[in-house]
Amino acid sequence: MYCVICLTEVTPVFNWTYFLSKEPNFYLCDGCKQKLVPITGECCTICNRPLIDLDAAFIYDGICHDCKRWEENPKWKGVLIQNYSLFLYNDFLKEVIARFKYRGDYLMAGAFSIYIPKKLFHDKVAIPIPLSEVRLYERGFNQTEAILHVAGIPSTNCLTRIHSEKQSKKTRAARLEADTVFAVENNEQIISQDVILVDDIYTTGATLHNAALAIKEAGAKSVVSFTIAR
Repeated sequence: MYCVICLTEVTPVFNWTYFLSKEPNFYLCDGCKQKLVPITGECCTICNRPLIDLDAAFIYDGICHDCKRWEENPKWKGVLIQNYSLFLYNDFLKEVIARFKYRGDYLMAGAFSIYIPKKLFHDKVAIPIPLSEVRLYERGFNQTEAILHVAGIPSTNCLTRIHSEKQSKKTRAARLEADTVFAVENNEQIISQDVILVDDIYTTGATLHNAALAIKEAGAKSVVSFTIAR
């Protein structure tokens, strides 16, 4: 067996769980595991941003300044209830995600899928953030959809992307006033349902907020999100 990130040989632990599991077994070496830094400690109650390095002047009752701005805008208030992220977006994870997204290393999905807290997805409709047709053609697959597939989590592709401009490249004001970015097809799957959006990285929150808005307007009961990195 080999580490799916660095290909270092890994000796698996053979036990009853290993033999009875119906899911694929993916392995990470100890070195790679140590470079993945879990998000812990006090975090923003909405976006999961660690608050330890944030000046107290930019924290409002457990909410970071960015989320306060989102919630102050009537258009976005309550649209995305909460985000859950696994790891800090450090240099190591940045390189791993780049290999996964831009170099077509599909096996990387296994490196992330083993960490997904599946209880978080219980009684929720999972929707991966879609790529534009151009991005999908360039990469060959949707990385978020791949992670869910490898993890054995059912998902629906009822969300489509209308605009392909990266939200992280816009100014904060432009993100808050963004035009429609996503549309929902076959909303029967989400009407009165609790939805969990899934993406690889939470950067500015614009992509997930825009997706959540489309989902809410299509009839969903509530929307939360999950990302690998923050």
